[in-house]
Amino acid sequence: MMSPMPATAPTPLILLGGGGHALVVAEAATLAGFTLAGFLDDDAAAVLSRGTPSCPHLDPFSELEGHAERGCILAIGDLRTRRSLIARLGPAAHLLSVIHPAASISPAASIGRGVYIGPRAVVHTRAAIADHAIINSGAIVEHECRIGENVHIAPGSVVGGRAVIGPDSLIGLGARLLPGVTIGRACTIGAGATVIRPVVDNARVAGTPAQPL
Repeated sequence: MMSPMPATAPTPLILLGGGGHALVVAEAATLAGFTLAGFLDDDAAAVLSRGTPSCPHLDPFSELEGHAERGCILAIGDLRTRRSLIARLGPAAHLLSVIHPAASISPAASIGRGVYIGPRAVVHTRAAIADHAIINSGAIVEHECRIGENVHIAPGSVVGGRAVIGPDSLIGLGARLLPGVTIGRACTIGAGATVIRPVVDNARVAGTPAQPL
C-alpha cells in the first residue's frame, strides 16, 4: 500500500496595503491556500487588521524594503500609489500572484508576478498579463490580449480579443474594449464606456462610443 503524500505547507503572503482592496485579495489568497503573514500600511488600524480573515499589521510602508523578499503582493487599488511602491520593490522582490479559485484561466495564458485575479474573472487563451496587474471580479480578458504592468481592469469589464492595454491604465467598471483596440500608457477608461478606436497615452475617455474628456 502506498504511503500518503506529505502535506504541502501553505505559502506565507505579505499584503502591501490594508484597505478595501486588501480585504478582497486576502480572502482570495486564503481560499487559494496561502497563509496571511501580515500586511504593511501606514495605518496600523486599517480594515484588514479587523475581522476575518485575520491579518496582523507588520510595519508602515517606510519599512517596505525589509519585507520585499519574503513573498508579497500589492493590495492597494490606487494605481499611482501602486506605481510608487513598484519602484521601491525593485527587481529582487519576491512577488506572488493571487488567483481566486473561482476564476477561469486558460492554460495557454501567461500570468506575470504579483498579479491579482478575482472571482469569476476569465482570462482566455494566449492572453498575456504583465506583473502587478489586477483582473477584478467578473472581468473578461479575451484571446491574445496584452495587459501591461500595473493595469487595473475593474469588475465586469470586457477586453476584446487581441486588444492591448498599456501600463498603469484603468479600465473602469463595466467598460467594453472592442477587439484589437490599443489603449496607451496611464489612461483612464470611464465606467461603462465602449472603446472602439485607439486611446493615446495619458488620455481619459468615457461614453458610448468613448470620447476624450
